[in-house]
Amino acid sequence: MIRWASEQGFVAELEGLYEGWRPDAAPAPMVLVANASLAAELGIDPTWLASSEGIAAVLGSEAPPHPTVAQAYAGHQFGNYSPRLGDGRALLLGEALTTDGRRVDIHLKGSGRTTFSRGGDGKAAVGPMLREYVIGEALHALGLPTTRALVVIATGETIARDRPLPGAVLARVASSHLRVGSFQYAASSGDTDLVRRLADHAIARHYPQCALDPEPYLAFLEAVSVAQARLVSQWMAIGFIHGVMNTDNMAISGEAIDFGPCAFMEVHDPRAVFSSIDHSGRYAYGQQPGIAQWNLARLAETLLPLLHHDTQEAIRIATEAVENFAGVFRHEYLSRMRAKAGLVDPATPGEEAAAIVNGFLALMTSHRVDHTLGFRSLSGVLRGQSGAFEALFANNEDVRAWRDRWLTAVPADPSMRLGIADGMDAVNPVHVPRNHLVEEALAAATAGDLAPLEALVDILRVPFERLPDDERYLLPAPDGWEGYMTFCGT
Repeated sequence: MIRWASEQGFVAELEGLYEGWRPDAAPAPMVLVANASLAAELGIDPTWLASSEGIAAVLGSEAPPHPTVAQAYAGHQFGNYSPRLGDGRALLLGEALTTDGRRVDIHLKGSGRTTFSRGGDGKAAVGPMLREYVIGEALHALGLPTTRALVVIATGETIARDRPLPGAVLARVASSHLRVGSFQYAASSGDTDLVRRLADHAIARHYPQCALDPEPYLAFLEAVSVAQARLVSQWMAIGFIHGVMNTDNMAISGEAIDFGPCAFMEVHDPRAVFSSIDHSGRYAYGQQPGIAQWNLARLAETLLPLLHHDTQEAIRIATEAVENFAGVFRHEYLSRMRAKAGLVDPATPGEEAAAIVNGFLALMTSHRVDHTLGFRSLSGVLRGQSGAFEALFANNEDVRAWRDRWLTAVPADPSMRLGIADGMDAVNPVHVPRNHLVEEALAAATAGDLAPLEALVDILRVPFERLPDDERYLLPAPDGWEGYMTFCGT
């Protein structure tokens, strides 16, 4: 059984930010994947989850103990403001409790039209829903805060896209589904009390320490900023590109959410884009920190009436808070990159470490080296096994000069270098969701064969370890994958 919270806070406290709605019935539901480890966190028996009773509970086909709702939010999509977006194909089933008492949302995606659908059919296909499962599990295994799929259920429907596809729904678990766009929607109503109630709800749920601050709403803005700086620094470290960093896709909790046009970068390139609709490169890999700050500025705008009664003073306070993001991000990012490059000696100045890291990134770009393999190869150099590094980089003057500078910054003692190399392998993954392998697994699953998907997820759950017979999971895409694109999945 699902351990629903007795008090459904979002519905009880935030009238005006949702519409009550019921999901469509699924004609022939069948579980495709059930996330046993996540189910255990929720105190759910995975076998129950796959039973007819569990499926009915997840699909909302039996009356739940509380209303299911479509959440309202606005958002800047590729920089253009849309005042009314909301859950156009999803419903908040309710708030549940984990075994350790944490409150989480269970959210159903692909459940049919809602009042926010804007002409869409509200449905989802098997492939995009399984993509959410794959990417969420990969990010979780890599140590990132992320939403995760509890279960993906084939509905037995055929839905119309560019071709007929089998339909599916996803039950997603998140700390909450509050977004920057939620605040934009509340602010657009002109109801300052609604914005205040939303901020108080978000503080109580995610940042309770802010309630004790003399300036709780400023503390809240700063806490969200820190959470986003940490998240995006982790994206940058592992080469992850979200693809659609619209304000309605930025969770207040600091969790990664909505995995449509996302991908893991292979050849290191700050301009890398995988979204089929990002023609200008707005959400390219290298743009992600700046876009996160831009989104936080939109959040700050909604909080102005709560920051100070004088508008100009509120703007000054908010601007200073948003500008602080850059410093927090630089600190978080450099800390992660130092660990990836083995620059753990505190005697190495931050400026020198940053220059070495940036030099390596430039080398990977100019030599068209795979981001994951490039970083993973460095530990071998410290162990006196340079073959993987040399296979990736040409033996030219620039590479030799960078390598000499890097090794000068690493302790020379052989035993210390072995320990540093082990530490690097603990933060530099060997397994990430390679785009061609993800597409191969999704295509097979859409055709009814889940074995490739299950094998891929098993590998991704141990991202830092070499496994027997894992060679095909290590290599970049074969020729012909240049220009790979992903789609929103709507």
